[in-house]
Amino acid sequence: MATKVNKKGVVTLSDGRTIKLKRMSTSQYMKQHIWLYLLFLPGFLYFILFRYVPMGGLVIAFKEYSPFIGIWKSPWVGFGQFQKFFSNHDFTNLLVNTLGISLLQLLLYFPAPIILSLFLNEVRHNGYKRVVQTLVYIPHFVSWVIVTSLTYQLFNVSDGIFNIIYQSLSGGKSFDILQNASAFWGLIVGQDIWRETGYGTIVFLAALSGVDQELYEAARVDGAGRWRLMWHITLPAIRSTIVMMLIMRVGSILNTGYEQIFMMRNDLNIARAEVFDTYIYTKGIRSGQYSFSSAAGMFKSVVGMVMVLLADRVAKMFGESGLY
Repeated sequence: MATKVNKKGVVTLSDGRTIKLKRMSTSQYMKQHIWLYLLFLPGFLYFILFRYVPMGGLVIAFKEYSPFIGIWKSPWVGFGQFQKFFSNHDFTNLLVNTLGISLLQLLLYFPAPIILSLFLNEVRHNGYKRVVQTLVYIPHFVSWVIVTSLTYQLFNVSDGIFNIIYQSLSGGKSFDILQNASAFWGLIVGQDIWRETGYGTIVFLAALSGVDQELYEAARVDGAGRWRLMWHITLPAIRSTIVMMLIMRVGSILNTGYEQIFMMRNDLNIARAEVFDTYIYTKGIRSGQYSFSSAAGMFKSVVGMVMVLLADRVAKMFGESGLY
């Protein structure tokens, strides 16, 4: 039996004999695991080409970029674009709207997949469970264009289904949720819950599949019911997964999505509908202010990185493993 291995690769056995291990060279190691490296290559190239190389374009956030003279010949303005962005009268409104939607999503949408996963985990009939899972997954594959169309069909003030029902019950009165600015945040979060809750259960159900079933059996012997099993065994078993997903969600607190909000906003609700994502599109693509919109996008990225680091640090302070 080996008792000691020194830095030179010499193994000392319990009977005093020594064996020198032959160190494998890097080329030999790569040749031995060639198929693993080939599997790794597509993902590596994807991140290099589409994630890291485009970062070089962020330099235009510090310039007064003009596509006619190119990136490198455009005049350097330092933090001028950031000062312009922060001093803009739209900044406060953008921050309030973005944080308002994100916090509502964190409060209402984030727990929804966890709750649904716990309920699905309690279903004992496998056939019924698979059918329910399939039905709740389907909305994720419906595009935001279809979701927006369905929303208009349901809530249209003239011929929407809910308005027709409401008019018949209230004596002809109607409500216009689509053009009501105060209801916009709730409408967006409601769409997110309907579309993504089912698909979000995949991660949590995968974590639940690894829970030791003997724990449930021992708890049942002690007289624990379903609610106590869920509270004392199921939830603690997936706590690390919940924390990890929460850290990632906090990191995207300024990312509310562009396509969904852009299609749902109109002239009457735009005061509550203008967020960083739509603002960057409007200024960068429509108005051609490439440097200004790049500065806004970099601000979002920096805030997201800081939030991930802070959330990870807080998670570790409470005894969780965090992301790294």
